Amino acid sequence: MIYIIRNQHEYGPYEASDIARYVEEGRLLLNDRARDAESDVEGTVEELLAARGIRPRVRNRGSLMEQLRYIGHAFIFPKDDMERHHIMEDKRLLILAIVGLSLSIIMLLPIGGYLVFYAVSLYFATIWGLFFAYFFRTRQISKSKAVSTFFLTQLGVFVIFSGLNELNFFYAFTSAPFPLSILGYILGIGLTEEFAKMIPLLVLERRAREPQLPQTMVFYGLMAGIAFGVFEGVQYQTSINIRADYTTAFVLNIARLTSLPFLHAVWAGICGYFVGMAGLYPQYRKSLYVLALAIPATLHGLYDLFAGSFYLVSLVIAFLSVFLLMAYLRRSNALRERLRG
Repeated sequence: MIYIIRNQHEYGPYEASDIARYVEEGRLLLNDRARDAESDVEGTVEELLAARGIRPRVRNRGSLMEQLRYIGHAFIFPKDDMERHHIMEDKRLLILAIVGLSLSIIMLLPIGGYLVFYAVSLYFATIWGLFFAYFFRTRQISKSKAVSTFFLTQLGVFVIFSGLNELNFFYAFTSAPFPLSILGYILGIGLTEEFAKMIPLLVLERRAREPQLPQTMVFYGLMAGIAFGVFEGVQYQTSINIRADYTTAFVLNIARLTSLPFLHAVWAGICGYFVGMAGLYPQYRKSLYVLALAIPATLHGLYDLFAGSFYLVSLVIAFLSVFLLMAYLRRSNALRERLRG
């Protein structure tokens, strides 16, 4: 006798011959879990039947054409469910289409040169945006605000890096010997670039019609960071990367579309966290705004400082950045209690 186990429940016991017949009829599966009633040995239906010298074969229910006719055309080509109004209601399908097919559409566009790099970067930015929306979504997140944050950041970055960044005195220290170069990378590169990403977040927080949750501002910070990463990535792909050999250029281009925009997003997400806290507790806004800029600028600057010669250190800083953002979010309620007191 054999027990059948399904969904943690036992059924039976049944004679081995009955179980073999059920398998042949398709009512039981060979890989269903089973237990021998006498020995308590567990295994699959196939294993326990084989131990008794029984090897059942599933019967085909009619010929191929008979099976297809039984399934029916409504299930093979579900026309009604493929109508436009059904497709537009299925968000999972739309997301899947965006992720899977957008790049194929871009290949058909009559564009070249810089625009190609930019279009591909936008494709990866969209994927990152969908990813962030899934992991950091709140009821306050607005698609229109996310898109406006993205392009407002790009506009600001374009203006700043059209020459205004050279006005930062500390840029000169990037070529100074260590440890003076730390000033250049943190106060020159880190401070300037993180401030460019911070501006849209300040605009969003000030124009909000309701107090923004820190996690909401983290999401918008992530979008601002991705926007910066897209801009910077296109700049590098069309200038520095193309001068490298094929393999190196390939790896660098992929990095400029994936990991490096992600890092920019994490740093801007940290900024968004403290900007959000400043919006909730304006009596502490001076210190919170300083933290919103100083922490990402320091992480960013140190990452860039060691990226050329001690990349392992930069990698540690990258992981530290991610851990910091998640730790801030975990302690969000505790900090709010502290600032509320």
